Amino acid sequence: MTARLTIALDVMGGDRAPAIVIDGANIARERFPNVDFLMVGDEQRIEPLLARLPLLRKVSHVLHTDKSVSSDEKPSTALRNGRRSSMRLALDAVADGRAAAAVSAGNTGALMAMAKLSLRTLPGIDRPAIASIIPSQRGETVMLDLGANVTCDAQNLLQFAIMGDAFARAVLGLTNPTIGLLNIGAEEMKGREELRQAAILLRESPLAAQFHGFVEGNNLSTGSVDVVVTDGFTGNVALKTAEGTAQLIVHFLRESFKSSIWARIAYVLMRPALTQFRNRVDPRRYNGAVFVGLNGIAVKSHGGTDGLGFANAIGVAVDMAMHGFIDKIRSQVAVLQATSADPTPAVSLAP
Repeated sequence: MTARLTIALDVMGGDRAPAIVIDGANIARERFPNVDFLMVGDEQRIEPLLARLPLLRKVSHVLHTDKSVSSDEKPSTALRNGRRSSMRLALDAVADGRAAAAVSAGNTGALMAMAKLSLRTLPGIDRPAIASIIPSQRGETVMLDLGANVTCDAQNLLQFAIMGDAFARAVLGLTNPTIGLLNIGAEEMKGREELRQAAILLRESPLAAQFHGFVEGNNLSTGSVDVVVTDGFTGNVALKTAEGTAQLIVHFLRESFKSSIWARIAYVLMRPALTQFRNRVDPRRYNGAVFVGLNGIAVKSHGGTDGLGFANAIGVAVDMAMHGFIDKIRSQVAVLQATSADPTPAVSLAP
């Protein structure tokens, strides 16, 4: 990294804000020495925390507001009453060019609604989607949508594939990521009509060489493809199920090692391997979901994370800004438009 980047932080968003946001920014400061922070929130609460971290204070600017969005606030209410909230002002900083990306651990619905209003969607993209990284046997997999769109048509799924491809290139550094549509079977005739139509569109698109076909739920853990595309309802259920399964396995392991004195001795011997396992499935490592399809970078951190998890969300924002994520989506949509034989493109390209 040569040029300095500014990342806007919604310091008042999250279960333990502002402390975890400041802690996360301090961790990220060490990882990314060329990043400055625009801290948006209550100055009276932020400044005492920054005073204890002089190195972070040097690369931070505080934008004061005493307004914030509560975790249970309806998106419509947040839009009406939150124009001066820390969340909205952080997004506005991206919209007017003062920041390269915004990161918030606040209300997901409100963040999506505000991001769509402040940043707008990219030309050629009908709906933004939520994308994130999940662990797999092969490494890491991009998955979208994770909850922004409960129902989707074939064109939406094609657009998600375009955005997932750009995400995998920017964040995972992949050259030609493979893409799969999440379905109830791998056979071509399985699943809903919109899935089958999306598969046809993908096979006729510039992504055809990367399209693997349909994948099933068990393929999420095997990592058979680099990008998994689905609607927001299915994606959110699959993600929460995977997270719950990981927690269940950790719980069973803990209970097993408490079962006898020999089990406790085995735990001592296996402790290094168990630490490695815990780190691999640690949700903080994969924290940072991105609202893709917007004309600006907005990253959603889990509301209950700690400083390390929030630092990882900042890392996602930095990666996307540094690797030109928005420009990659624009160019992908432009290529799709140029190569479409149909005078009415499958992807809506109207601004």
